[in-house]
Amino acid sequence: MSGRRIDRERLADLVLATVVGALGTAVAAFDDGTTALDHVLVVLASAALAFHRTAPRAVLAVATVLGTAYVVHAHPGPLSALPVLGAVHTAARVGHRAVAAAGSAVFLAGYVATGPGTQNAAERAGLLAGWFLCAVVTGLADRNWQAYLRQTEQRALEAERTREEAALRRAGEERLRIARELHDSLTHSISIVKLQAGVAVHLARKRGDEVPPALLAIQEAGGEAMRELRSALQVLRADEPAGTPALLVERARAAGLAVDLTVTGDERPLPRALDRAAYRIVQEALTNAARHAGPAKVRVRIDYGTPNTRQSTGELTIEVDDDGAADPARPPVVGTGLTGMYERVSALGGTLRAAPRAEGGFSVRARLPLGETA
Repeated sequence: MSGRRIDRERLADLVLATVVGALGTAVAAFDDGTTALDHVLVVLASAALAFHRTAPRAVLAVATVLGTAYVVHAHPGPLSALPVLGAVHTAARVGHRAVAAAGSAVFLAGYVATGPGTQNAAERAGLLAGWFLCAVVTGLADRNWQAYLRQTEQRALEAERTREEAALRRAGEERLRIARELHDSLTHSISIVKLQAGVAVHLARKRGDEVPPALLAIQEAGGEAMRELRSALQVLRADEPAGTPALLVERARAAGLAVDLTVTGDERPLPRALDRAAYRIVQEALTNAARHAGPAKVRVRIDYGTPNTRQSTGELTIEVDDDGAADPARPPVVGTGLTGMYERVSALGGTLRAAPRAEGGFSVRARLPLGETA
């Protein structure tokens, strides 16, 4: 429950107690023989209603005892039952039907016992009994309505979750179909081109002829295309990232890249979409550093921030810096990797900066909001 909603409910409870107290005090002021003690009893019984959400049974007990003491002492009219009626309604609304009925019976017994045995007193007692019955019934009706609303909301959430799961399943099936099409069409063609270029280079060298640079370029481009295609197929076939940013750093170190990892803030499990995005951002940044930075040092910093106990839990910050050969005077061409990072960060409402550093090297900085607590 959000803090704003709690504040609204507290304000509503205070308004309820104030209105009931004002009405009870005004009615008591017009009754003959009302004393200061009677006013105190009315005010205290009404003030107890401000706590009906946290302690409904205690509020009903306090309102019943004080209200009964008031009618026994002052013999007021039927409107003196307002605080007890409010307490009976709120108790019945949260399911305490027996307690609500018992409170109603105690107050009615005190009201009838202290009143004169006339027809007028009987009519008033009957009127009060009807009021209390209505308070119990409306409390139960409100309880059933709230339960219906919760069930409706739960069904809507379940339907939304089912739609999301179906959409994810269809997206996974489409990725697999694309992967199969790419594998069946492009892999074979690129393999033939690479093989033919390799054979031509081998025959030229065997004859002692000079290998044309264009042929070497075709052979190298074919090999690079095959590697890129395999990487793309692995991404398409993978539903979830296999590992963590720390594992990516270990793999990069094993491959010969000098990488330092720093994790700060309150480290904790992340939502699936955010966790996947963080993994892919670190993976792409390390891949780019390995390809383009040369013999450089790479620093990876992940900051989880400090969660706020109210609403916002802050943001996840990912920084990947290297001191490689990137030059601010020559901005890099935005390729598929950087485009994918921008798209992932934008989809989560974050910001991304990927550019050469003024002191040399390349820097990737992503800020991703972590959402709200319940």
